[in-house]
Parts: sequence; structure tokens; C-alpha cells
Amino acid sequence: MPSPPPDFPISGAQGLIGYRVDLDRATGRAEVVLDIAAPHLNRNESLHGGIIAMMLDSAAGFAASLHFGGDELARVVTVSLTTQFMAAVHEGRVVARGTISGGGRKIVCADAELHDAAGTLIAKASGVFKRVS
Repeated sequence: MPSPPPDFPISGAQGLIGYRVDLDRATGRAEVVLDIAAPHLNRNESLHGGIIAMMLDSAAGFAASLHFGGDELARVVTVSLTTQFMAAVHEGRVVARGTISGGGRKIVCADAELHDAAGTLIAKASGVFKRVS
């Protein structure tokens, strides 16, 4: 998947957690990639659910941003996000992939799935995102 342009803004949350965002404007797909480290784990030594939800929200949100087109990413806010956790992951790389499932000019629906390196579905989410710029 192509990487974002050099001037791509990194959010404070992205910098804190350390995930990478890859965007494909041609297909409208967004990926959020994280190499799991000790600070990402919960007390059960698996990837924290809050980080999983953040990655799913980011992947779906970036897909929503791409949906609105143009040279710059549209700014969006999450209106709702429903998350389902399927499996635990303890180490390695995880990738959240976001795609658009429907919507219009100001509001879009997007889905995201988080998989581990072996392809196991860890979690998925469906969200509603509103354009704010």
C-alpha cells in the first residue's frame, strides 16, 4: 500500500502509540499498522482493547477522509463506533484496514478489521463519520 505524503500530519495519539498510517487514494483504503511492544499490553499481556479500538477508529476514519476526495485529507469526526473483539493478540504486527460501506456528502459509514500477522481476525468495527471541513 502506498505511504502518505511527506507532509502527512501525525496526531498526538499516533505519536504516543506509535502506529503507522498507509493510505491508498486510488482504492480509498486506509491501513493502520502497529508493531506490538510491552507498553501496548494490558495486565493479561495482550494488546489493550483501547488501542485496538483506536486503531479501528483511525483506519475507518482515514477511509472516510479519503472518501471525500481532493488533494488534502478531509477532516472527519467519529459520530459512532461499534467494536467487536474476537481474539487476543500478544505480540507481532497487527494491521487495521478501513473501507467505506456507504454514505453521502457529509456523513459516511465505514468498517474496519484488525488482523494479526497470521491473518487471524482480532477485532472489527463499524462507524459513522461526519465531515467537518
